[in-house]
Amino acid sequence: MFAGFTSRRRFADLSEQEVLALAISSEEDDAQIYRQYGEKLRKEYPASAQIFDGMALEEDEHRRRLIEAHKARFGDVIPLIRREHVAGFYARKPIWLAKNLSLETIRGEAEAMERDAGKFYTLAAQRSSDADTRKLLGDLAAAELGHEKTAAELSATHLTEDAKDEEDRKAHRQFILTWVQPGLAGLMDGSVSTLAPIFATAFATHDPHTTLLVGLAASVGAGISMGFTEAAHDDGVISGRGSPMKRGIASGVMTTLGGLGHALPYLIPDFWTATTIAMIVVFLELWAITWIQNRFMETPFLRAAFQVVLGGALVFAAGVLIGAG
Repeated sequence: MFAGFTSRRRFADLSEQEVLALAISSEEDDAQIYRQYGEKLRKEYPASAQIFDGMALEEDEHRRRLIEAHKARFGDVIPLIRREHVAGFYARKPIWLAKNLSLETIRGEAEAMERDAGKFYTLAAQRSSDADTRKLLGDLAAAELGHEKTAAELSATHLTEDAKDEEDRKAHRQFILTWVQPGLAGLMDGSVSTLAPIFATAFATHDPHTTLLVGLAASVGAGISMGFTEAAHDDGVISGRGSPMKRGIASGVMTTLGGLGHALPYLIPDFWTATTIAMIVVFLELWAITWIQNRFMETPFLRAAFQVVLGGALVFAAGVLIGAG
């Protein structure tokens, strides 16, 4: 059970040679991560990709200087020691996760990487007894902590204000297409399409428990259906709408939540109390849909309100009339 812990070394127990070896492998990893970020962004965000290319080259230079320092003090054979071999050492996310990260998240990850590396070199410099090594590690600490300045210089070269605005617009558009649009479609379907069966059952039986069961079945069933439909009908390659898995999750979850909103009040055993609360929830759901359409889809508020509220009212009325009849 504790084998994973006992096989790792404490940073305080590493020799100076092992600290240098750890720094070398860390720089190799970081350069590879930056190149992966650049490759991931190159098609849609070429200016940001060039920034990460430049940062990868700087990590390569750090690695070269560290190898020279190791050769001068300890020879050509560098011990194999990596981050995962040291207890409590900062970790990096697997490179393959870059495929699932947004532009803003990648930028934030890069900033965190530089802060972590800067702290590591500061601690390593404090432990070094060799003047030249200590100077090198101190210089690298300053370089890593100052990479924000380097990024700013690279941004000035590659990421003009217009280019940044364009990339931000692309990132926002991708967020809308991948998450907001399918989620909104799911919320509308879950909120509106389940109105008729839930309220028809309510007014036909006046039984909160039966209404709750119908509501749960309608909500979960609609969520599964919408999720699979969204994921299966468009793989995102041609449309550019992003991962079908993400879109399916957004659509399925929001569809289920939209239906559960006015089904769960029927947990209350009193029929009229539960129905009154369910009606209030329906009103809030419809206005939430209107707000999302206006905020993210840029639909004029009055037009969105008219479409959503009118459609919801018609479906609600159909359910009540059918149930009461």
